[in-house]
Formats: sequence, structure tokens, C-alpha cells
Amino acid sequence: MSNENLKERVRAFWQANPCGSKFTDAPLGSRQFYESVEQYRYKKEWHIPLAADFASTKGLKVLEIGCGLGIDGVQFARAGADYTGVDLTEAAVELAQRNFELLSLPGTFRTADAENLDFANDSFDLVYSHGVLHHTPNTAQAVKEIHRVLRSRGRAVVMLYHRDSYNYRINISILRRAGARLLKWPWGIKMVRRLTGEPLDSLHEHARQLKENQNGYFRSEEFLNRNTDGTGNPLTHVYSRREAGSLFQAFSEVELRTYFLNKRWMPLIGNMLSRSMESRLAARWGWHLWIYATK
Repeated sequence: MSNENLKERVRAFWQANPCGSKFTDAPLGSRQFYESVEQYRYKKEWHIPLAADFASTKGLKVLEIGCGLGIDGVQFARAGADYTGVDLTEAAVELAQRNFELLSLPGTFRTADAENLDFANDSFDLVYSHGVLHHTPNTAQAVKEIHRVLRSRGRAVVMLYHRDSYNYRINISILRRAGARLLKWPWGIKMVRRLTGEPLDSLHEHARQLKENQNGYFRSEEFLNRNTDGTGNPLTHVYSRREAGSLFQAFSEVELRTYFLNKRWMPLIGNMLSRSMESRLAARWGWHLWIYATK
């Protein structure tokens, strides 16, 4: 499949499933909708305000690649940044713009392809992208575009999925593979539901895909796609620290940090971890690999 065809599949998936919208039953685009998604996001991924350091962006020209519902974008705007949000999908751009309108916050929005940004060289002080660039076919090209649109000494703050994480090495590669084999039987679906809290509709969709094409379902790339951001997700990459460093080699300074343990997939002990212990474990085995790169 060509990169353009694959990118169109990515666009279609996220157009139908705006990032974060599945975490609330509130009416789409309502104030309650945004409030509940924001509450869920910063409760589950409580490290984000610290890692992104929204508060330090006052007066900076900030570009967010993959603005989603505008949840993080709101934090930049509240901090006083001159904020621009772009996304591959019209659905996200419209919802993010609606979020800003409800809060009477200034912001600029447009649809854009991360691999071909429609901005002049040296346009931004900060480019931020959280959990987005591992879903585009040519992540390296997207990073080149970030470098191009950043001003001298401008910073990129990017989160990519971490290959050497508990979530990838243990959860996805072992536990979810074992659990998927149970989905062939109704009692297995009930057991997986009880153990993981995974929504029944998601488990039934996994079971359907498994039945249709068992060999294809368990191929490494396809299994990763299905077990990160939804059963219909067509593309996900994961990166080691070395691979991430290579992506950002054109930058003058690069720092890597890892955050976030997917505690729901840590049997017995996940919910017993204190926040300090979680932070210590995530610093080595976290699923979210944050790259801080200075041009």
C-alpha cells in the first residue's frame, strides 16, 4: 500500500473517531463533552501538564500538530501562547475550534498534513505534538517539517509510543496476545472483560477480526495497530530511545524522557502503585516517550 493510500486510511479512521471522544457519553461538542474529556485525560495522564510545561509558553508562537479536541491547546491558550492547531481531519479541527469558542479563547485552526506543513520556514517558537506522529506513514518527514518551521533555538516537544516499555514488551506483546486467543469463545470474552475492564463492544470487534483472519490478526504490525488506539486503527509505529534520537538528529539538543504506565494492564499491582512509585517505574518503562529537541 502506498503512503498516500495508507494516510487516507489514517485520515478516515480519525475522522470517524476524533481522539478522546470515546471517553465520554456527553453530547458531542457540548461544554460537558469537553469538560469530561479534559477531566479524564488529566486524571489518567496526570503527568501531561508537567511534561508539556504549558505554563512556560506565555508570549510564544505555538503550533500543535494533531490538535484533536483542543484539550491541550486550551492549556497553551490559557497560559498566554499565540496558539495554532492543525489536524489531518476536519472533524478534529471543527471540534477544537468549538472548544475554543465556548471558552472565548483565541486560536487559529486548519487542516494540515504533518508531512507537508503549509507554514513558512522559521514560523514558530514551539511545536508540540502528543501521540500523533507515530500514526503518520513517514514520521521522519514530519520531524523534518517540524525542524523547518521552527525558529532558531525553537523547541519541539513530541510524544511517541515507546518500544522498550512495559505496555509494548509485556502488555501488547504477551498479555494481549494471550488474551486475544480467549476471544474465540463467549466465556473467554467474559473473562477478558472481567480481568481488564475492556469495553464489550471493543472485545466483540476484536473477536470478529480474529475470526475473519487469524493469521493476519496476529501479525506484529497489525496486532500493534489494533491494540493501541482502537480495533480499526490502521497504523501505529513504536520507537526505542535510539530510534527516536535518530529521528531528531538534525536538532542541536535532544533530551528524552518516558512517562505513563498503562496500569490497567498490570495485573494485581497496577492500581496499588503510589504516584511516586509509578513515576519511578515510568521513567524507565513508560509507554510515552517524550522528545525535547532544540533547533
